[in-house]
Amino acid sequence: MKKIIILLTGILIFSVILFYNLSDPEVLELTDEARREAPGSFVRLSDGIVHYEMAGPEDGQPVILVHGFSVPYYIWDPTFSRLVNGGYRTIRYDLYGRGYSDRPEEAYNAVFFDRQVLDLIDALKIERPVDIFGLSMGGAIAAYFAANHPEKVRKIVLIDPSFPTESGGSIETLPALGEFLTRTMYFPDMAENQLDDFYRPELFPDWPEKFRVQMKYRGFQMAILSTIRNFVTRDFTPDYEKIGELGIETLLLYGIEDKTISSSTIDKIREKIPQTEFFTIPEAGHIPHYERPDLVDPIILNFLKDK
Repeated sequence: MKKIIILLTGILIFSVILFYNLSDPEVLELTDEARREAPGSFVRLSDGIVHYEMAGPEDGQPVILVHGFSVPYYIWDPTFSRLVNGGYRTIRYDLYGRGYSDRPEEAYNAVFFDRQVLDLIDALKIERPVDIFGLSMGGAIAAYFAANHPEKVRKIVLIDPSFPTESGGSIETLPALGEFLTRTMYFPDMAENQLDDFYRPELFPDWPEKFRVQMKYRGFQMAILSTIRNFVTRDFTPDYEKIGELGIETLLLYGIEDKTISSSTIDKIREKIPQTEFFTIPEAGHIPHYERPDLVDPIILNFLKDK
């Protein structure tokens, strides 16, 4: 009986290890050859190579677009084009660990993401204060950047931004068990779950496949898990409060059908930043700028222009 128990235990352990390895989609290294397939440009910063795109007149007001938790810079497609056509010097980039940017083994915390923005500004020789956009988690990054470097920011645009307790995981924070459970339970459905960000997901059938491209490259899961552990659980309240105290002009947009960020969260941010211009976007989920550019783009352009 004892031998049978030992055998069954061994088989169970082997099966768990096999399942864990087979569930890993990361089969490729992010090499120069792989990056040649990508649009945009690349620049080496202090923590690694960053994938970015910059367009628009060289003398235009600089705008930096910070994407959210996991979808790379293509999530800004409609906004990027509209800003460029509007005469803005527009920059979008992949956060470390996402898209075609490097996946350094670091703590993916506020200081880390803040340094990426600073390094990018320096590398691209942007000397004027920027208008910084932040979507979802990117809103928290933009808020941290503005709160800590107000001299480098002219205006802020927050789209369905993150706030304390809105996200973050307890299971994911556990050593070893977090790695196992996120790989076997969270990551397999991660691409398909991106459709939850839309009010009408049927209009974007290719979205999951587009997302899966970045999942092939080693380091994506590590970066996502590190972000959960070191960033999304952070209290962003002081950053939003500081923006309110500094009086930086802020635009806040919210998709009415957002399943990720609640309306009560948006109300809290408005309380912290009393000078906020606020607009709700109907028939839009977590990424209203992508679903309803017809409504969002005019609001953004009107906010950015000198008054």
